[in-house]
Amino acid sequence: MSDTATAQDEQPKEPLSAEDRMRERRSAAYRGATRLLARVGVRASLRERLARLQEAAPEVYDLDEPSDIYGNGVVEALERRVAALLGTEAAAFFPTGTMAQQVALRCWAARTGNPTVAVHALAHPEVHERNAFREVAGLRTVRVTGEPRLPTAQEIRDFAEPFGALMLELPLRDAGFVLPSWEELTELVEAARERDAVVHFDGARLWESTVHFGRPLPEIADLADSVYVSFYKSLDGFGGAALAGPKPLVEEAKTWRHRYGGMVFQQFPTALAALAGLDRELPRLPEYVRHARVVATALRDGFTESGVPWSRIHPEEPHTHQFQVWLPYAADVLLETAVRQAEETGTYLFPGFWDPRGPGLSMTEVTVTAEGLEWTPEDVRAAVADFVGRLPGTPRAEAPL
Repeated sequence: MSDTATAQDEQPKEPLSAEDRMRERRSAAYRGATRLLARVGVRASLRERLARLQEAAPEVYDLDEPSDIYGNGVVEALERRVAALLGTEAAAFFPTGTMAQQVALRCWAARTGNPTVAVHALAHPEVHERNAFREVAGLRTVRVTGEPRLPTAQEIRDFAEPFGALMLELPLRDAGFVLPSWEELTELVEAARERDAVVHFDGARLWESTVHFGRPLPEIADLADSVYVSFYKSLDGFGGAALAGPKPLVEEAKTWRHRYGGMVFQQFPTALAALAGLDRELPRLPEYVRHARVVATALRDGFTESGVPWSRIHPEEPHTHQFQVWLPYAADVLLETAVRQAEETGTYLFPGFWDPRGPGLSMTEVTVTAEGLEWTPEDVRAAVADFVGRLPGTPRAEAPL
């Protein structure tokens, strides 16, 4: 080895930034936590994820079958499974929901002759997809409302300009995972149809909406002309999505999938993980939703009992197994407190990021899955008391964890 190479190896590494140090602390705290309300696969190691798939795969598909090539085999089996679950004529697998929804809405635009899509201002394509509808699909969006709820039927009827499609995100994640009532949803769809518009459901998290609506998935999906669902947001898969609807639309969508670069050579790990999620997680989602309501109530009670000057659980009764928590502290203070609680006690009550929402006001998202089912209301309140006691300026709460 040359002297130059040796000198380079011996050079001290640049110190980590505060952001990088926090990222490492959060990751270590999550891995070491003994108590969480949800443990999601995306934060597990590659070894853990592969081990879980190896365990589940033989239960969901015949592994002696040939592997998939360009969307056949296990991918086609997944498509048939989704269509059956949603009660649609057909379904097409897509590598991403961003691609699936662009394709769906450009297909509808060709049929209606109107490339305008009515959306909520907080809809995922408006907030998180870098104007992909406009820049890639040639679509134009108009915002029906920016209120933290789904649009109303009257807002659809009164909207000032025509649109070819109405896209409804169910639940609306950035507004707090909120859903309309079943009556509001049916009226909303009727209002769009009165305007000769098609209705597309952005159902990335539609799987867990059945408890709130009190309806099975096929009845919910039947309201729309097309539906997109995700395989990782609630089902803990590796990724992937599906577009479901009438067979002619789905067949055209597969053509556009190819044009978009979504005709991937082999996708069996993602497809197998999706089938495992449909078998293992989908049946449990109603249980998660019901317990999320128990957890939300206990969090609210815990903050009140701990003397927090103001707090908000939104929605007050969660519509799904995910909801928002708002507290009157700076985001960096809450993040540090959450990580420190996990490091010192093994309880990671708020493992997500805290999002600044105003001076001294922050919000985080809470998810309840299988691990959360083990938490009693007393467990939640005790964890809240300990968390609040660690906040600056707050007397340390004496609450066992």
